[in-house]
Amino acid sequence: MKRPTQIYAAFIDNPITALGTTTVAVYLLVVIGATASLGDAAAACTTWPICSGATNDLTMAVATGHRLLAFLTGVLLLATTYAIVYGDTSGRVTAPIAVALVLYPLQMAHGALLSITAGSPPIPWLHLGFGLTIFGTLVLALAWQLEYETGSADEPLHSEDMECANSELSSVATILSEQPLGTRLKGRMFAYFQLMKPRLMWLLCLVAVAAMALAAGSALETREILLTIGGGVLAIGASGTFNHVFERDVDRKMSRTNDRPLVTHQLPKRNAILFGIALTVLSTIIFLQLNSLTAALGLIAILFYSVIYTLVLKPNTVQNTVIGGAAGALPALIGWAAVTGRIGITGIALAAVIFVWTPAHFYNLALAYKEDYARGGFPMMSVVRGETTTRKHIVLWLGTTLAATTVLIWFTQLSWLVAVTTAFVGIIFLWATIRLHHEQTKQAAFRAFHASNAYLGAILLAIVVDAIVI
Repeated sequence: MKRPTQIYAAFIDNPITALGTTTVAVYLLVVIGATASLGDAAAACTTWPICSGATNDLTMAVATGHRLLAFLTGVLLLATTYAIVYGDTSGRVTAPIAVALVLYPLQMAHGALLSITAGSPPIPWLHLGFGLTIFGTLVLALAWQLEYETGSADEPLHSEDMECANSELSSVATILSEQPLGTRLKGRMFAYFQLMKPRLMWLLCLVAVAAMALAAGSALETREILLTIGGGVLAIGASGTFNHVFERDVDRKMSRTNDRPLVTHQLPKRNAILFGIALTVLSTIIFLQLNSLTAALGLIAILFYSVIYTLVLKPNTVQNTVIGGAAGALPALIGWAAVTGRIGITGIALAAVIFVWTPAHFYNLALAYKEDYARGGFPMMSVVRGETTTRKHIVLWLGTTLAATTVLIWFTQLSWLVAVTTAFVGIIFLWATIRLHHEQTKQAAFRAFHASNAYLGAILLAIVVDAIVI
């Protein structure tokens, strides 16, 4: 077992450890501070720094615990500053650390003002603003330091330099034609199922349900859920089908996609197009059972993913993943509109979380399939700007995601459940991302990819439970 002096030395001598630990501490401080329960505690404890006057022991424990964490985080920030100043660090890291050092006392002073004014200071959101700014500066410093310690000068890949993946499945249609009728029918049905990209459905439908839960709370009706999920599944299926149609020639070049039904000739292009149109019509009909705005947003989602993302963004700009995040964010607006018949600020806030999460999620896949995307001629971040830049952007977008989730918690007055969930799975996501920087393997990229899936899934489930049950 390490002695305290050894732990201290390891912390001071390793700037990434110092920055990572302090970043986590600040995030815990900020996200807990954004919950409604802490706001009630601040209003109940009208003295500072020692909490007194609280109406019950739980309120005093919450307020005192938050203030103790703030003190410990301040100590960590000072130790991190020492590690940055005297350690082997990037020169760029100094500026964000200096900003954090200046802002932290201001945040503590505003926290004192919160207590003295019984939780009603002149600018109530300023405390959260200070916290998120400090968190942002630490995330930026961490990203730069990781780039400094683990980065390299990456050369961009070009499609002409890559050998096309040879598909060994191009004769699937021929093989199936020799099978019994039952086997052929099962194979054909499964091919249509593959066109719908079913792996995308569960998370996108959960986004819509979370938005519905925020809009309706415990008054959410089963009919609304079933119609929204039903229409959503068909809309996602239509989007996936058109994507298969438009990218069939490129899919043939990539090892991860050269077994798709249109590449292996299990289905003719005409059938796939008709299938996509049928799914679009059915999705619209189902959404119309809710309201016209939901149906319109469903059509927009299909068109955005199928045309704007697939044909315009993905093959032409390195920012395809960032802008394309709007496709994943639209289910939040669809879910909100399904219940309210309009687009509300809370639905937009949830959509913003999904939008900024998308690059932190998908850039991991872009790293794992870097050569494949180069074969296809797609200007992904990992292909055009290299792995070092892509890994850095994952950290930055991850930090933005955590910040956006915190704002959502504060704005919607969600409880401790969502705060604890985002803190726990957010730390796991950050840990996987830091390991990705050090290991730089396909396995590490997939680990971070799955961690990002787990993060969003857990947050959405927590929101549903919080909004409906708690």
